[in-house]
Amino acid sequence: MAKAQERPKLGFRGTLKQIWMAFTLTAKRDKVFLPLVIVAVAIAIGASLLLSLWISWFAIPFGIMLVLLAILIVLNLRVNKVFLAEMENQPGAAAAIIERMRGDYRVTPAFSSTTDMNFVHLVICRAGVVLIGEGDPNRVRNLINQERRRLTKVIGSADLRDFIIGNEEGQVPLRKLRMTLLRLPRTLSSRDVAALDRRLKALSARPQLPKGAIPKNMRPPKGAFKAMRGGPR
Repeated sequence: MAKAQERPKLGFRGTLKQIWMAFTLTAKRDKVFLPLVIVAVAIAIGASLLLSLWISWFAIPFGIMLVLLAILIVLNLRVNKVFLAEMENQPGAAAAIIERMRGDYRVTPAFSSTTDMNFVHLVICRAGVVLIGEGDPNRVRNLINQERRRLTKVIGSADLRDFIIGNEEGQVPLRKLRMTLLRLPRTLSSRDVAALDRRLKALSARPQLPKGAIPKNMRPPKGAFKAMRGGPR
């Protein structure tokens, strides 16, 4: 259970390549995207022409920056919708969205799960501990209740909340998950989040036995297992 991995830093070329990939993907998936880009560029050019009536020398660089800004704003708005549409009904979509959020969100995907694709993701953040359920609402609710009983014994005074992803009453649609988390009151400091993360990580750690036969020098004395079961010595 660790904080989501830090995104690798991109250079100038890497950033341009990433923007271009997002642009082409959004243009393919979103029919409204290109018309909106054209409208935004037209407005930016019109504003630049009006500015040129007062400050002609500044109109060209200002216009270029304004056009680029308009394209990026439209791209940012529409690429999020494309991403959510692509993630809809995909297992683990909620965890993937939270991992992309800015801020101190420490996500453990599939903290609890079943074999039939029901998941409960654990999130530790400034708002406390949040359990996010995906899958069949009834089975997910049972998983959440089990984890709530277990976690309330170890998280101290930290707030504990849970949400189930879905479009029914009382559920949180996937497209609203990010805003739902951002609106939660921040009751923990960054140090509290780190301390809580370490505590839960230590509790969830399980010592692993080595594979294969137990070495002779580590084997218990003969008859020890019978004595532990209360058998005749």
